[in-house]
Amino acid sequence: MMTFYWAPQSRAGRMFWALEEVEANYEVATVDFRSDPPVHPEGFTAASPLRKVPALRDGALEMADSAAIALYLADRYAPRRLAPALDEPDRGAFLTWLFYTPSVLEPAMVEKMADLPPRPQSYAWGNFDRALGAVEARLEGRDWLVGEAFSMADLMVSGTLQFMQIFGMLTPSSRQATWMERCFSRPAYAAGRARETALMA
Repeated sequence: MMTFYWAPQSRAGRMFWALEEVEANYEVATVDFRSDPPVHPEGFTAASPLRKVPALRDGALEMADSAAIALYLADRYAPRRLAPALDEPDRGAFLTWLFYTPSVLEPAMVEKMADLPPRPQSYAWGNFDRALGAVEARLEGRDWLVGEAFSMADLMVSGTLQFMQIFGMLTPSSRQATWMERCFSRPAYAAGRARETALMA
């Protein structure tokens, strides 16, 4: 059984969705960052050296970071269903969009929240508007970010846009809203939300 390290009201919440997509058998170990000192469950610091959630233990495997965990789950437990195979042409685009959240969207969100002056020539993510514009352009004429089916790339990016929407940073375009609704209508999304909600009750 996997151990999923999670904290309430954190970005780790989207990993419930990922775990449900692969029908994983997992237990949840809660990390309490609000206590003083923080409560770290057994094995957490080994899996996450920076002591950030989410983190995962699967047998001898230990890892952290949402996009890395999503990639592992897809390749290990849903090959060719939630990620293109290593030798498929779509693999490159899949990796680009899978890691778009930590490498582009999340830094752009910090820029926006901190009201930093845009410096698209200096910042690796360009700027906030450019980061979102690339998602909008990618979705033109497409149901999904990569290929003809939902993938972990859709999970990561749609979950991040939902976070932006909740915190008033984004009003999705009609194209984005339609795609997000398509993503969130998946049974695994509902199952993941239910599991997290039960833990927070």
